[in-house]
Formats: sequence, structure tokens, C-alpha cells
Amino acid sequence: MTDAPELLLANHLKTLRLPTFLREHDKLARICAAQGADHVRYLARLTELELIDRERRMVERRIKSAKFPAVKSLDSFDFKAIPSLNKMMVLDLARCDWVERRENVIALGPSGTGKTHIALGLGLAACQKGMPVAFVTAASLVNELMEARDEKRLLRLQRQLAKVSLLIIDELGFVPLSKTGAELLFELISQRYERGSTLITSNLPFEEWTETFGTERLTGALLDRLTHHVNILEMNGESYRLNQSKSKRTKT
Repeated sequence: MTDAPELLLANHLKTLRLPTFLREHDKLARICAAQGADHVRYLARLTELELIDRERRMVERRIKSAKFPAVKSLDSFDFKAIPSLNKMMVLDLARCDWVERRENVIALGPSGTGKTHIALGLGLAACQKGMPVAFVTAASLVNELMEARDEKRLLRLQRQLAKVSLLIIDELGFVPLSKTGAELLFELISQRYERGSTLITSNLPFEEWTETFGTERLTGALLDRLTHHVNILEMNGESYRLNQSKSKRTKT
């Protein structure tokens, strides 16, 4: 019978989905009793622990939902390796005010200069700020859009992508797009125009984007929407990955 209140409490906390309460209430009660803390301070500490743990779990869910190929923060990026990159601008973007304003970011530079790392870092920052994020390569996104169109679920996919605060499209320009693929990508970006933020990384300067989208008309219309409210990150320089590899070999 002495276990009945504990079992009842545990059942209530599980029903209310308060796992941190369930895990910490007994230990914290003993600590507060030893410190002479009253019931209000005890409950305040316990609710604070629950809120902190709940936020951590929510961030973890947003990161998982974003489908990042790897979780990378800006703290691990070597800004000295890419002198052309405006570090202060990147750190300011990490505050995610631009996402709230529904602006865009375009990172331009040769392969290996860390564009994806910066995109992942900004995506992680957005997740930590409570914003839904989706990460996809340009080629994968176009394939997904074309498959959805063929299977008559394009509208559902477009609505799904419209819900995210930040859509990260990586590696635009690595693979030329078909006419249909280019039009579907243009349609998606048009739908997000001033409704959500898009971050694009590309190895091509703007004047060469026609090679990817096929026509100057479509390319011009796309750039018109993307660059209306845009933050451009210039990332020209030697390969960031190559320099990291050389540095590791030197240390060994």
C-alpha cells in the first residue's frame, strides 16, 4: 500500500507527458528538503528542469526532421581558411532574424570552400531557435518534385515544403536540370517568395546559372525572386576540405 501514491504519481506524470518530472522529482525533493527550500521553490526548480529538457528534445526533433547529412555548427568552421567570407555577416545570420523576415541567403564559391558547412551551421542555428528546417541537394529535390508530379502528389509535397521556415538547397549548379525539373524548382521557389526563407549554395556565379536552368528567361525570373531580399556569401578561395586534409596529415 505504501507504493500506491508513488505508482499513481508515476502514472499521472506519464499521462501528462512529463518525463523529467518523473525522473527528477524524488531526487530534487530530497535536495530541497536538505536546503530548507519550500514547496514553491521545489516546484519552480522541477518545472524549470522539465522546460529545459523539453526544449532540448524539441531541438533534437527539429534537427532529425531537417534531414541534415551531418550536424555541424559554425563554431567548428575555420573562417581563416576562407578570407573572402564575411565572418561577422555569417555570425549575424546565425541569429536567424533573416529567417523571421523571410529573406534568402545564397552562398557562392568553388567546390570545397565550406558552403555546405556554413549552410548546415545556419540550419542548426535555426533549429535551435525553434524554426522548422529542411535540407536537400538540388538534384534530390528536383527528382523528388518530378516523382511527386508523376504520382499526382505534387501539391502535397509543395505544401509540405511551404511549411518549413528555412529550406536549404545545396549544390545547385553541379548537375544541369531538365526543362521540367527547372520549371518545377522555379515554381517551388516562387511559392516560397516572401513566404519563407531559402538558402542556396552554388559553385556557379550568377551569370552561369543559365547553364543549370537552360534559358535566360527562366534564370532571370528565378534570380529576380531569390535576390529581392537576399544576403550573399562570397566564398572564393582554396579548397577548405583540401586544406583541412593537409592540416591533418601534417599533424600526424
